[in-house]
Amino acid sequence: MNTNMQTRLLAAVDDRFDDQIAFLSELTAHPSTRGNEQGAQDFMARELAGRGMEVDRWQIDVADIRDLPGFSPVIGDYEDAVNVVGAHRSATRQGRSLILNGHIDVVPEGPLEMWDSPPFAPRVADGWMYGRGAGDMKAGLASNLFALDALRACGFAPAADVFFQSVVEEECTGNGALACLQRGYRAEAALIPEPFAEQLVTAQLGVIWFQVHLKGLPTHVAYAGSGSNAIEAAVPLISALHEMEARWNAPACRHADYAHHDHALNLNIGKIEGGDWASSVPAWCVFDVRMGIFPGQDIATAKSEIQEVLLQAARDNDFLRNNTPEIVYHGFHAEGYALSQDTSAAAVGAIGALEGAHRRVSGTELDKAAITATTDARFFGLYADTPALVYGPRAEAIHGFNERVDLDSMRRVTQATALFIADWCGLEPAG
Repeated sequence: MNTNMQTRLLAAVDDRFDDQIAFLSELTAHPSTRGNEQGAQDFMARELAGRGMEVDRWQIDVADIRDLPGFSPVIGDYEDAVNVVGAHRSATRQGRSLILNGHIDVVPEGPLEMWDSPPFAPRVADGWMYGRGAGDMKAGLASNLFALDALRACGFAPAADVFFQSVVEEECTGNGALACLQRGYRAEAALIPEPFAEQLVTAQLGVIWFQVHLKGLPTHVAYAGSGSNAIEAAVPLISALHEMEARWNAPACRHADYAHHDHALNLNIGKIEGGDWASSVPAWCVFDVRMGIFPGQDIATAKSEIQEVLLQAARDNDFLRNNTPEIVYHGFHAEGYALSQDTSAAAVGAIGALEGAHRRVSGTELDKAAITATTDARFFGLYADTPALVYGPRAEAIHGFNERVDLDSMRRVTQATALFIADWCGLEPAG
């Protein structure tokens, strides 16, 4: 691609950037927490159809994916879990195909009084857009779409099939991306613009979610000594899990990409509830746990150790010795993924194309990082033999309050994505 074409693409993104900001604002206004994604997906389907894409919209059926590698168990049904894919079908198919993946679901907003402005009433201030999901990762969805728009504005389309994916379930299972694989969507590379500050993610951790259920012996608080407090019984179990966390983070256990990271794996007690009455000793308690694992760390082996740690801690407790905790797995059963270990020609070529695009836009070399979170990249890299590049804009407080995305960073990512698509897929006249 010559310099003149590169300049035209960058200018095309700039010319439409106000429209892109308006698009992101409208998308962010949809409160697409788990189970509430339909409105946002309606919006995405209309936008894709309006651009002439072939739109595929379907409800995820757990029966279709439960036996596939990478499936995560779920609680409840998928009555409202709908994926949307827009397909650009190349007339020439002379280039290399591409998946542009992003997730529409967002994490819960938390207490509204802790936000400076309503989380689903997006606002722009000092070059940032504020709102739940603006950064994670609706800005990325906007970048993918408006990068394609820039090509079209210049009179071109990708010279290979491109599949624009807007998926659900990324924040809790990843089953939305898995359902796209089951649906038959394949390509020679995938690009996922998660908000990691214009860095290429070279490795990501896996994640396991589980619940621990405890039952106590209820009694009036006046006679608490004769009962067993299920909430207090959780304390030694949580301590034992943190000891396990420290062992898993030991230098001898670390994956090579995390060799210099002292505490890559994080255990989080994300939710706890129990008891029925302030003057009754709690008869039950449930706490939810998130635990990270390294790439290559076997999920089944990790689960076995988790179970043994909890059972051993229970055996050391007078009450729990005869009231074994119940472990329930739901949500993430996510393996780690290291793009750094993919030496295939496709991976080398895709990384090289992104490096060139980033350099042209920013004037700097592409920084690379091993992250302590997980993304949907694992499905493509581990189960579809497809290098998955995670590269997106700068964002802050993505799971906290006053979530925000740097709009100038989004602009640069959109420009780099347009250049990457042109290089990787090649160009043909727009139909």
